[in-house]
Amino acid sequence: MGPLKGVRVVEMSNIGPGPFCGMLFADLGAEVVSVQRLAADDLGFDIARRYDLLNRSKQAVAVDLKAPEGVAAVMDMIATADVLVEGFRPGVMERLGLGPETCLATNPKLVYGRMTGWGQEGPLAQTAGHDINYIAMAGALAAIGPKGQKPAVPLNLVGDFAGGSLYLAMGLLAALIEARQSGKGQVVDAAMIDGAANLMTMHLGYRQASFWNLERGTNSVDGGSPWYTTYETKDNRWMAVGAVEKRFYREFIRRLGLQDASLPGQYDQSRWDELHNIIAAEFAKRTRSEWEAVFEGSDACVSPVLDMDEAPKHPAANARATFVDREGVTEPAPAPRFSRTPASIRNAPPDARATTPSVLSAWGISGKRIEQLAAAGVIPPLPG
Repeated sequence: MGPLKGVRVVEMSNIGPGPFCGMLFADLGAEVVSVQRLAADDLGFDIARRYDLLNRSKQAVAVDLKAPEGVAAVMDMIATADVLVEGFRPGVMERLGLGPETCLATNPKLVYGRMTGWGQEGPLAQTAGHDINYIAMAGALAAIGPKGQKPAVPLNLVGDFAGGSLYLAMGLLAALIEARQSGKGQVVDAAMIDGAANLMTMHLGYRQASFWNLERGTNSVDGGSPWYTTYETKDNRWMAVGAVEKRFYREFIRRLGLQDASLPGQYDQSRWDELHNIIAAEFAKRTRSEWEAVFEGSDACVSPVLDMDEAPKHPAANARATFVDREGVTEPAPAPRFSRTPASIRNAPPDARATTPSVLSAWGISGKRIEQLAAAGVIPPLPG
């Protein structure tokens, strides 16, 4: 089922953000086909296929896009698609003969999604980069990290997946709704630097209002305040504290075993270091599990810092089924959730070499043509 049932998506396979955007559509019920490179060493599987979770719930084909027949087959799929997702450098799809002008001429209702780091235009458009470069240029990286230390790298979440994949998915859905009203498709240009900058909207406003310091680790929610940071426990593990509001802060201090009246004021920034040291000394007296018991069920906004092995096993995650186990592989459940048209993981990451013929057939390519493509080496050999 899923709210996107009936939506057809052609995803030009790439790394990370593009496939994640396609996965979001697939989890929500869309029919997503991943068009992958034909050469075995170009498929990008550095891990076992069953762990390539970004390709779950999808179909897959392996096609030689250097061959005109391969491009023509992909174009035939695009002709019946609602959405196309590509994440190559600007100009690559045009050189393949699959640029937006060509595709929209064939399918005027197509929503053509483009994912890049720097955008389709501009002085950096043709320059290589990664998440860390995009968030560095967007002002995000400089704001993340401890006081007096170098910027902290927040995985590759902020640029690739938040600024890239999620913004592209939002743009595609908006354009898809508009296309169904107007009958006309369009190009969605999702640049990771744009998305990362947009994520900084609140902080940029705060900065201009003189409510945010440029020095890392000196602000309310960047780890600078003693009530929005992490503390090490007796067993060298960590607890996360987010007691921002006054009433939550009072509950936090009470359960910590301290007397609010004897402490520096919550918002007395000149004494934050002093307050931080007092709280750190208390957390160092007990283990993480002991502190979990102390704060369980409270509004103190205190949580254990779980690693990737621990998070799926936590009782809260189990109660909500935040993670699912599929054939021995643990993965996050689809999100968000829907009351009437639930999302689901429909299949494991497919092997394009095995599924190409059946997928091409399902997308309207005739059996005779599939045989010709296989005989010409444009797609993998047919079984048998």
